[in-house]
Amino acid sequence: MFVARVEADRVRSLAGVKFEPDPGLTVIIGPNGAGKTNLVESIFFGLTSRSFRTSDRRDLIPFGSSYARCRVTVSGTGVDHTFMASASRSEGNRFTMDGARIEQAEAVVHRPKVTVFSPDRLELVKGPPAGRRAHIDSFVAARWPGQAGVRASFGRILAQRNALIARISAGQADTSQLSTWNSQFAEAGSALAVSREKAVGELGERWESSAGELGLEGPKSLSYRPGAATTAEEIRTGLDEKLENDLRLGRSSWGPHHDEIRLELDGRQLRRFGSQGQQRLGLLALLFAERSALLEAGGQAPLMLLDDVMSELDAHRRDRLVERLLEGGQAIITAAEGELIPDREGICRVAITDLLAAAEGGQPEDSDPGSKEIGSADPGAAA
Repeated sequence: MFVARVEADRVRSLAGVKFEPDPGLTVIIGPNGAGKTNLVESIFFGLTSRSFRTSDRRDLIPFGSSYARCRVTVSGTGVDHTFMASASRSEGNRFTMDGARIEQAEAVVHRPKVTVFSPDRLELVKGPPAGRRAHIDSFVAARWPGQAGVRASFGRILAQRNALIARISAGQADTSQLSTWNSQFAEAGSALAVSREKAVGELGERWESSAGELGLEGPKSLSYRPGAATTAEEIRTGLDEKLENDLRLGRSSWGPHHDEIRLELDGRQLRRFGSQGQQRLGLLALLFAERSALLEAGGQAPLMLLDDVMSELDAHRRDRLVERLLEGGQAIITAAEGELIPDREGICRVAITDLLAAAEGGQPEDSDPGSKEIGSADPGAAA
C-alpha cells in the first residue's frame, strides 16, 4: 500500500499542487521556505485529517481563502482509494474515503499508517511525558487495532472522575459516588497500562538496535515507567489510598496518566542530557523500531514522512539513514540541498520548484468544501 498521488489545494502556501511520489524513496529538494514542509504536512493531513504542526486545522487555511483541502490516492491493494481531508472556516473539518465520510482515520483498513519526523517533533523526545504516552498509544492502535480505543476510553473516565473529585472538594457531592468511577478507572487504567507495557517491550530491543545502526553510540534503553500499578485490583486499592490527596488537589493524582516512557543513553535520560543530535537520532530510531515491529507482525510498513531530516547529520549517518529507508516501504523526505542525499540507486528526486511551477495557472476558483462539489459524493454520510 503506497501513496500514488497527492493534490494539495490551498494548504498553507500550496495551491493546486499535484505530486506523484515513488512507491519507494522520494526526496523533495528545494530552498527553505519554498513549501517542502507544507507538502509533507498536506500528505499527513490528507491521510489523517490532522496536522503534525498545529492542533487547529484552520491554521492550514491560507489568508484570503475559506478552506484548505488535500486529496491523497492510495494504491497497492488492487483497488485505488482516494482520501480527502478539508478544513473550512464555515463548515468545520471533513474527512472522506472515496466520497464516504469517515469519523476515525485509525479505523480505516485501506489507509496506510503514517509516521512523521520533523524538527518540531523533537519535543517527543525532549518534551514532557504526555507526548511520549500519546505516541506509544498510537503505536498500540497500529500494532493491535482491537486496542485502538483504550486510550480514549480511559481519557473519558479520567475526565468524569476528575469532575466528580472537584465537586466533592467543593462540597457538592459525596465520596460514596466515587465507587463506580473508581472501578471503571481501574479497569480502563489497567488495560491502558498493560498495552503500553506490551508496546514498549516489543519496541525496546528494536529501538536499541536502530539507534546503534544510525550511529547513536553508548548503552541505550527504552523503558516503561508506570505512574501507578498495572492491575485493576492494585489500582482500585491505590485510588482509595490516594483519595485524601486527590481531594486536596481537586483531581486524580495517581494513574496511567502519569506514566513515563523513558529513552536513556549511557544510563541518563535522553530528554534531559542528550544533545540535539542525539535526540534527533533517538527519535528516528523510534520510528524505525515501530516500522520494524509492524512489518515483523505481518502488517503494512508505515509511510515515513521525514522533514528536514538530513540537516544535522554527518555524511556517514546520512548514508546509514538512506540505507534503512531503501530496505522497503515508502518514504518521502525533504532536503534543502541535493548534495545532502547520498547518491544511491532507487531514489526519486523531485524539485519543489517544479511542482509549484506546474501548479501555476491551474488553481480552481475558491469554493468551500461544504459545497455541492464535495458534499454530493456523500449523500449517506454519518452525522
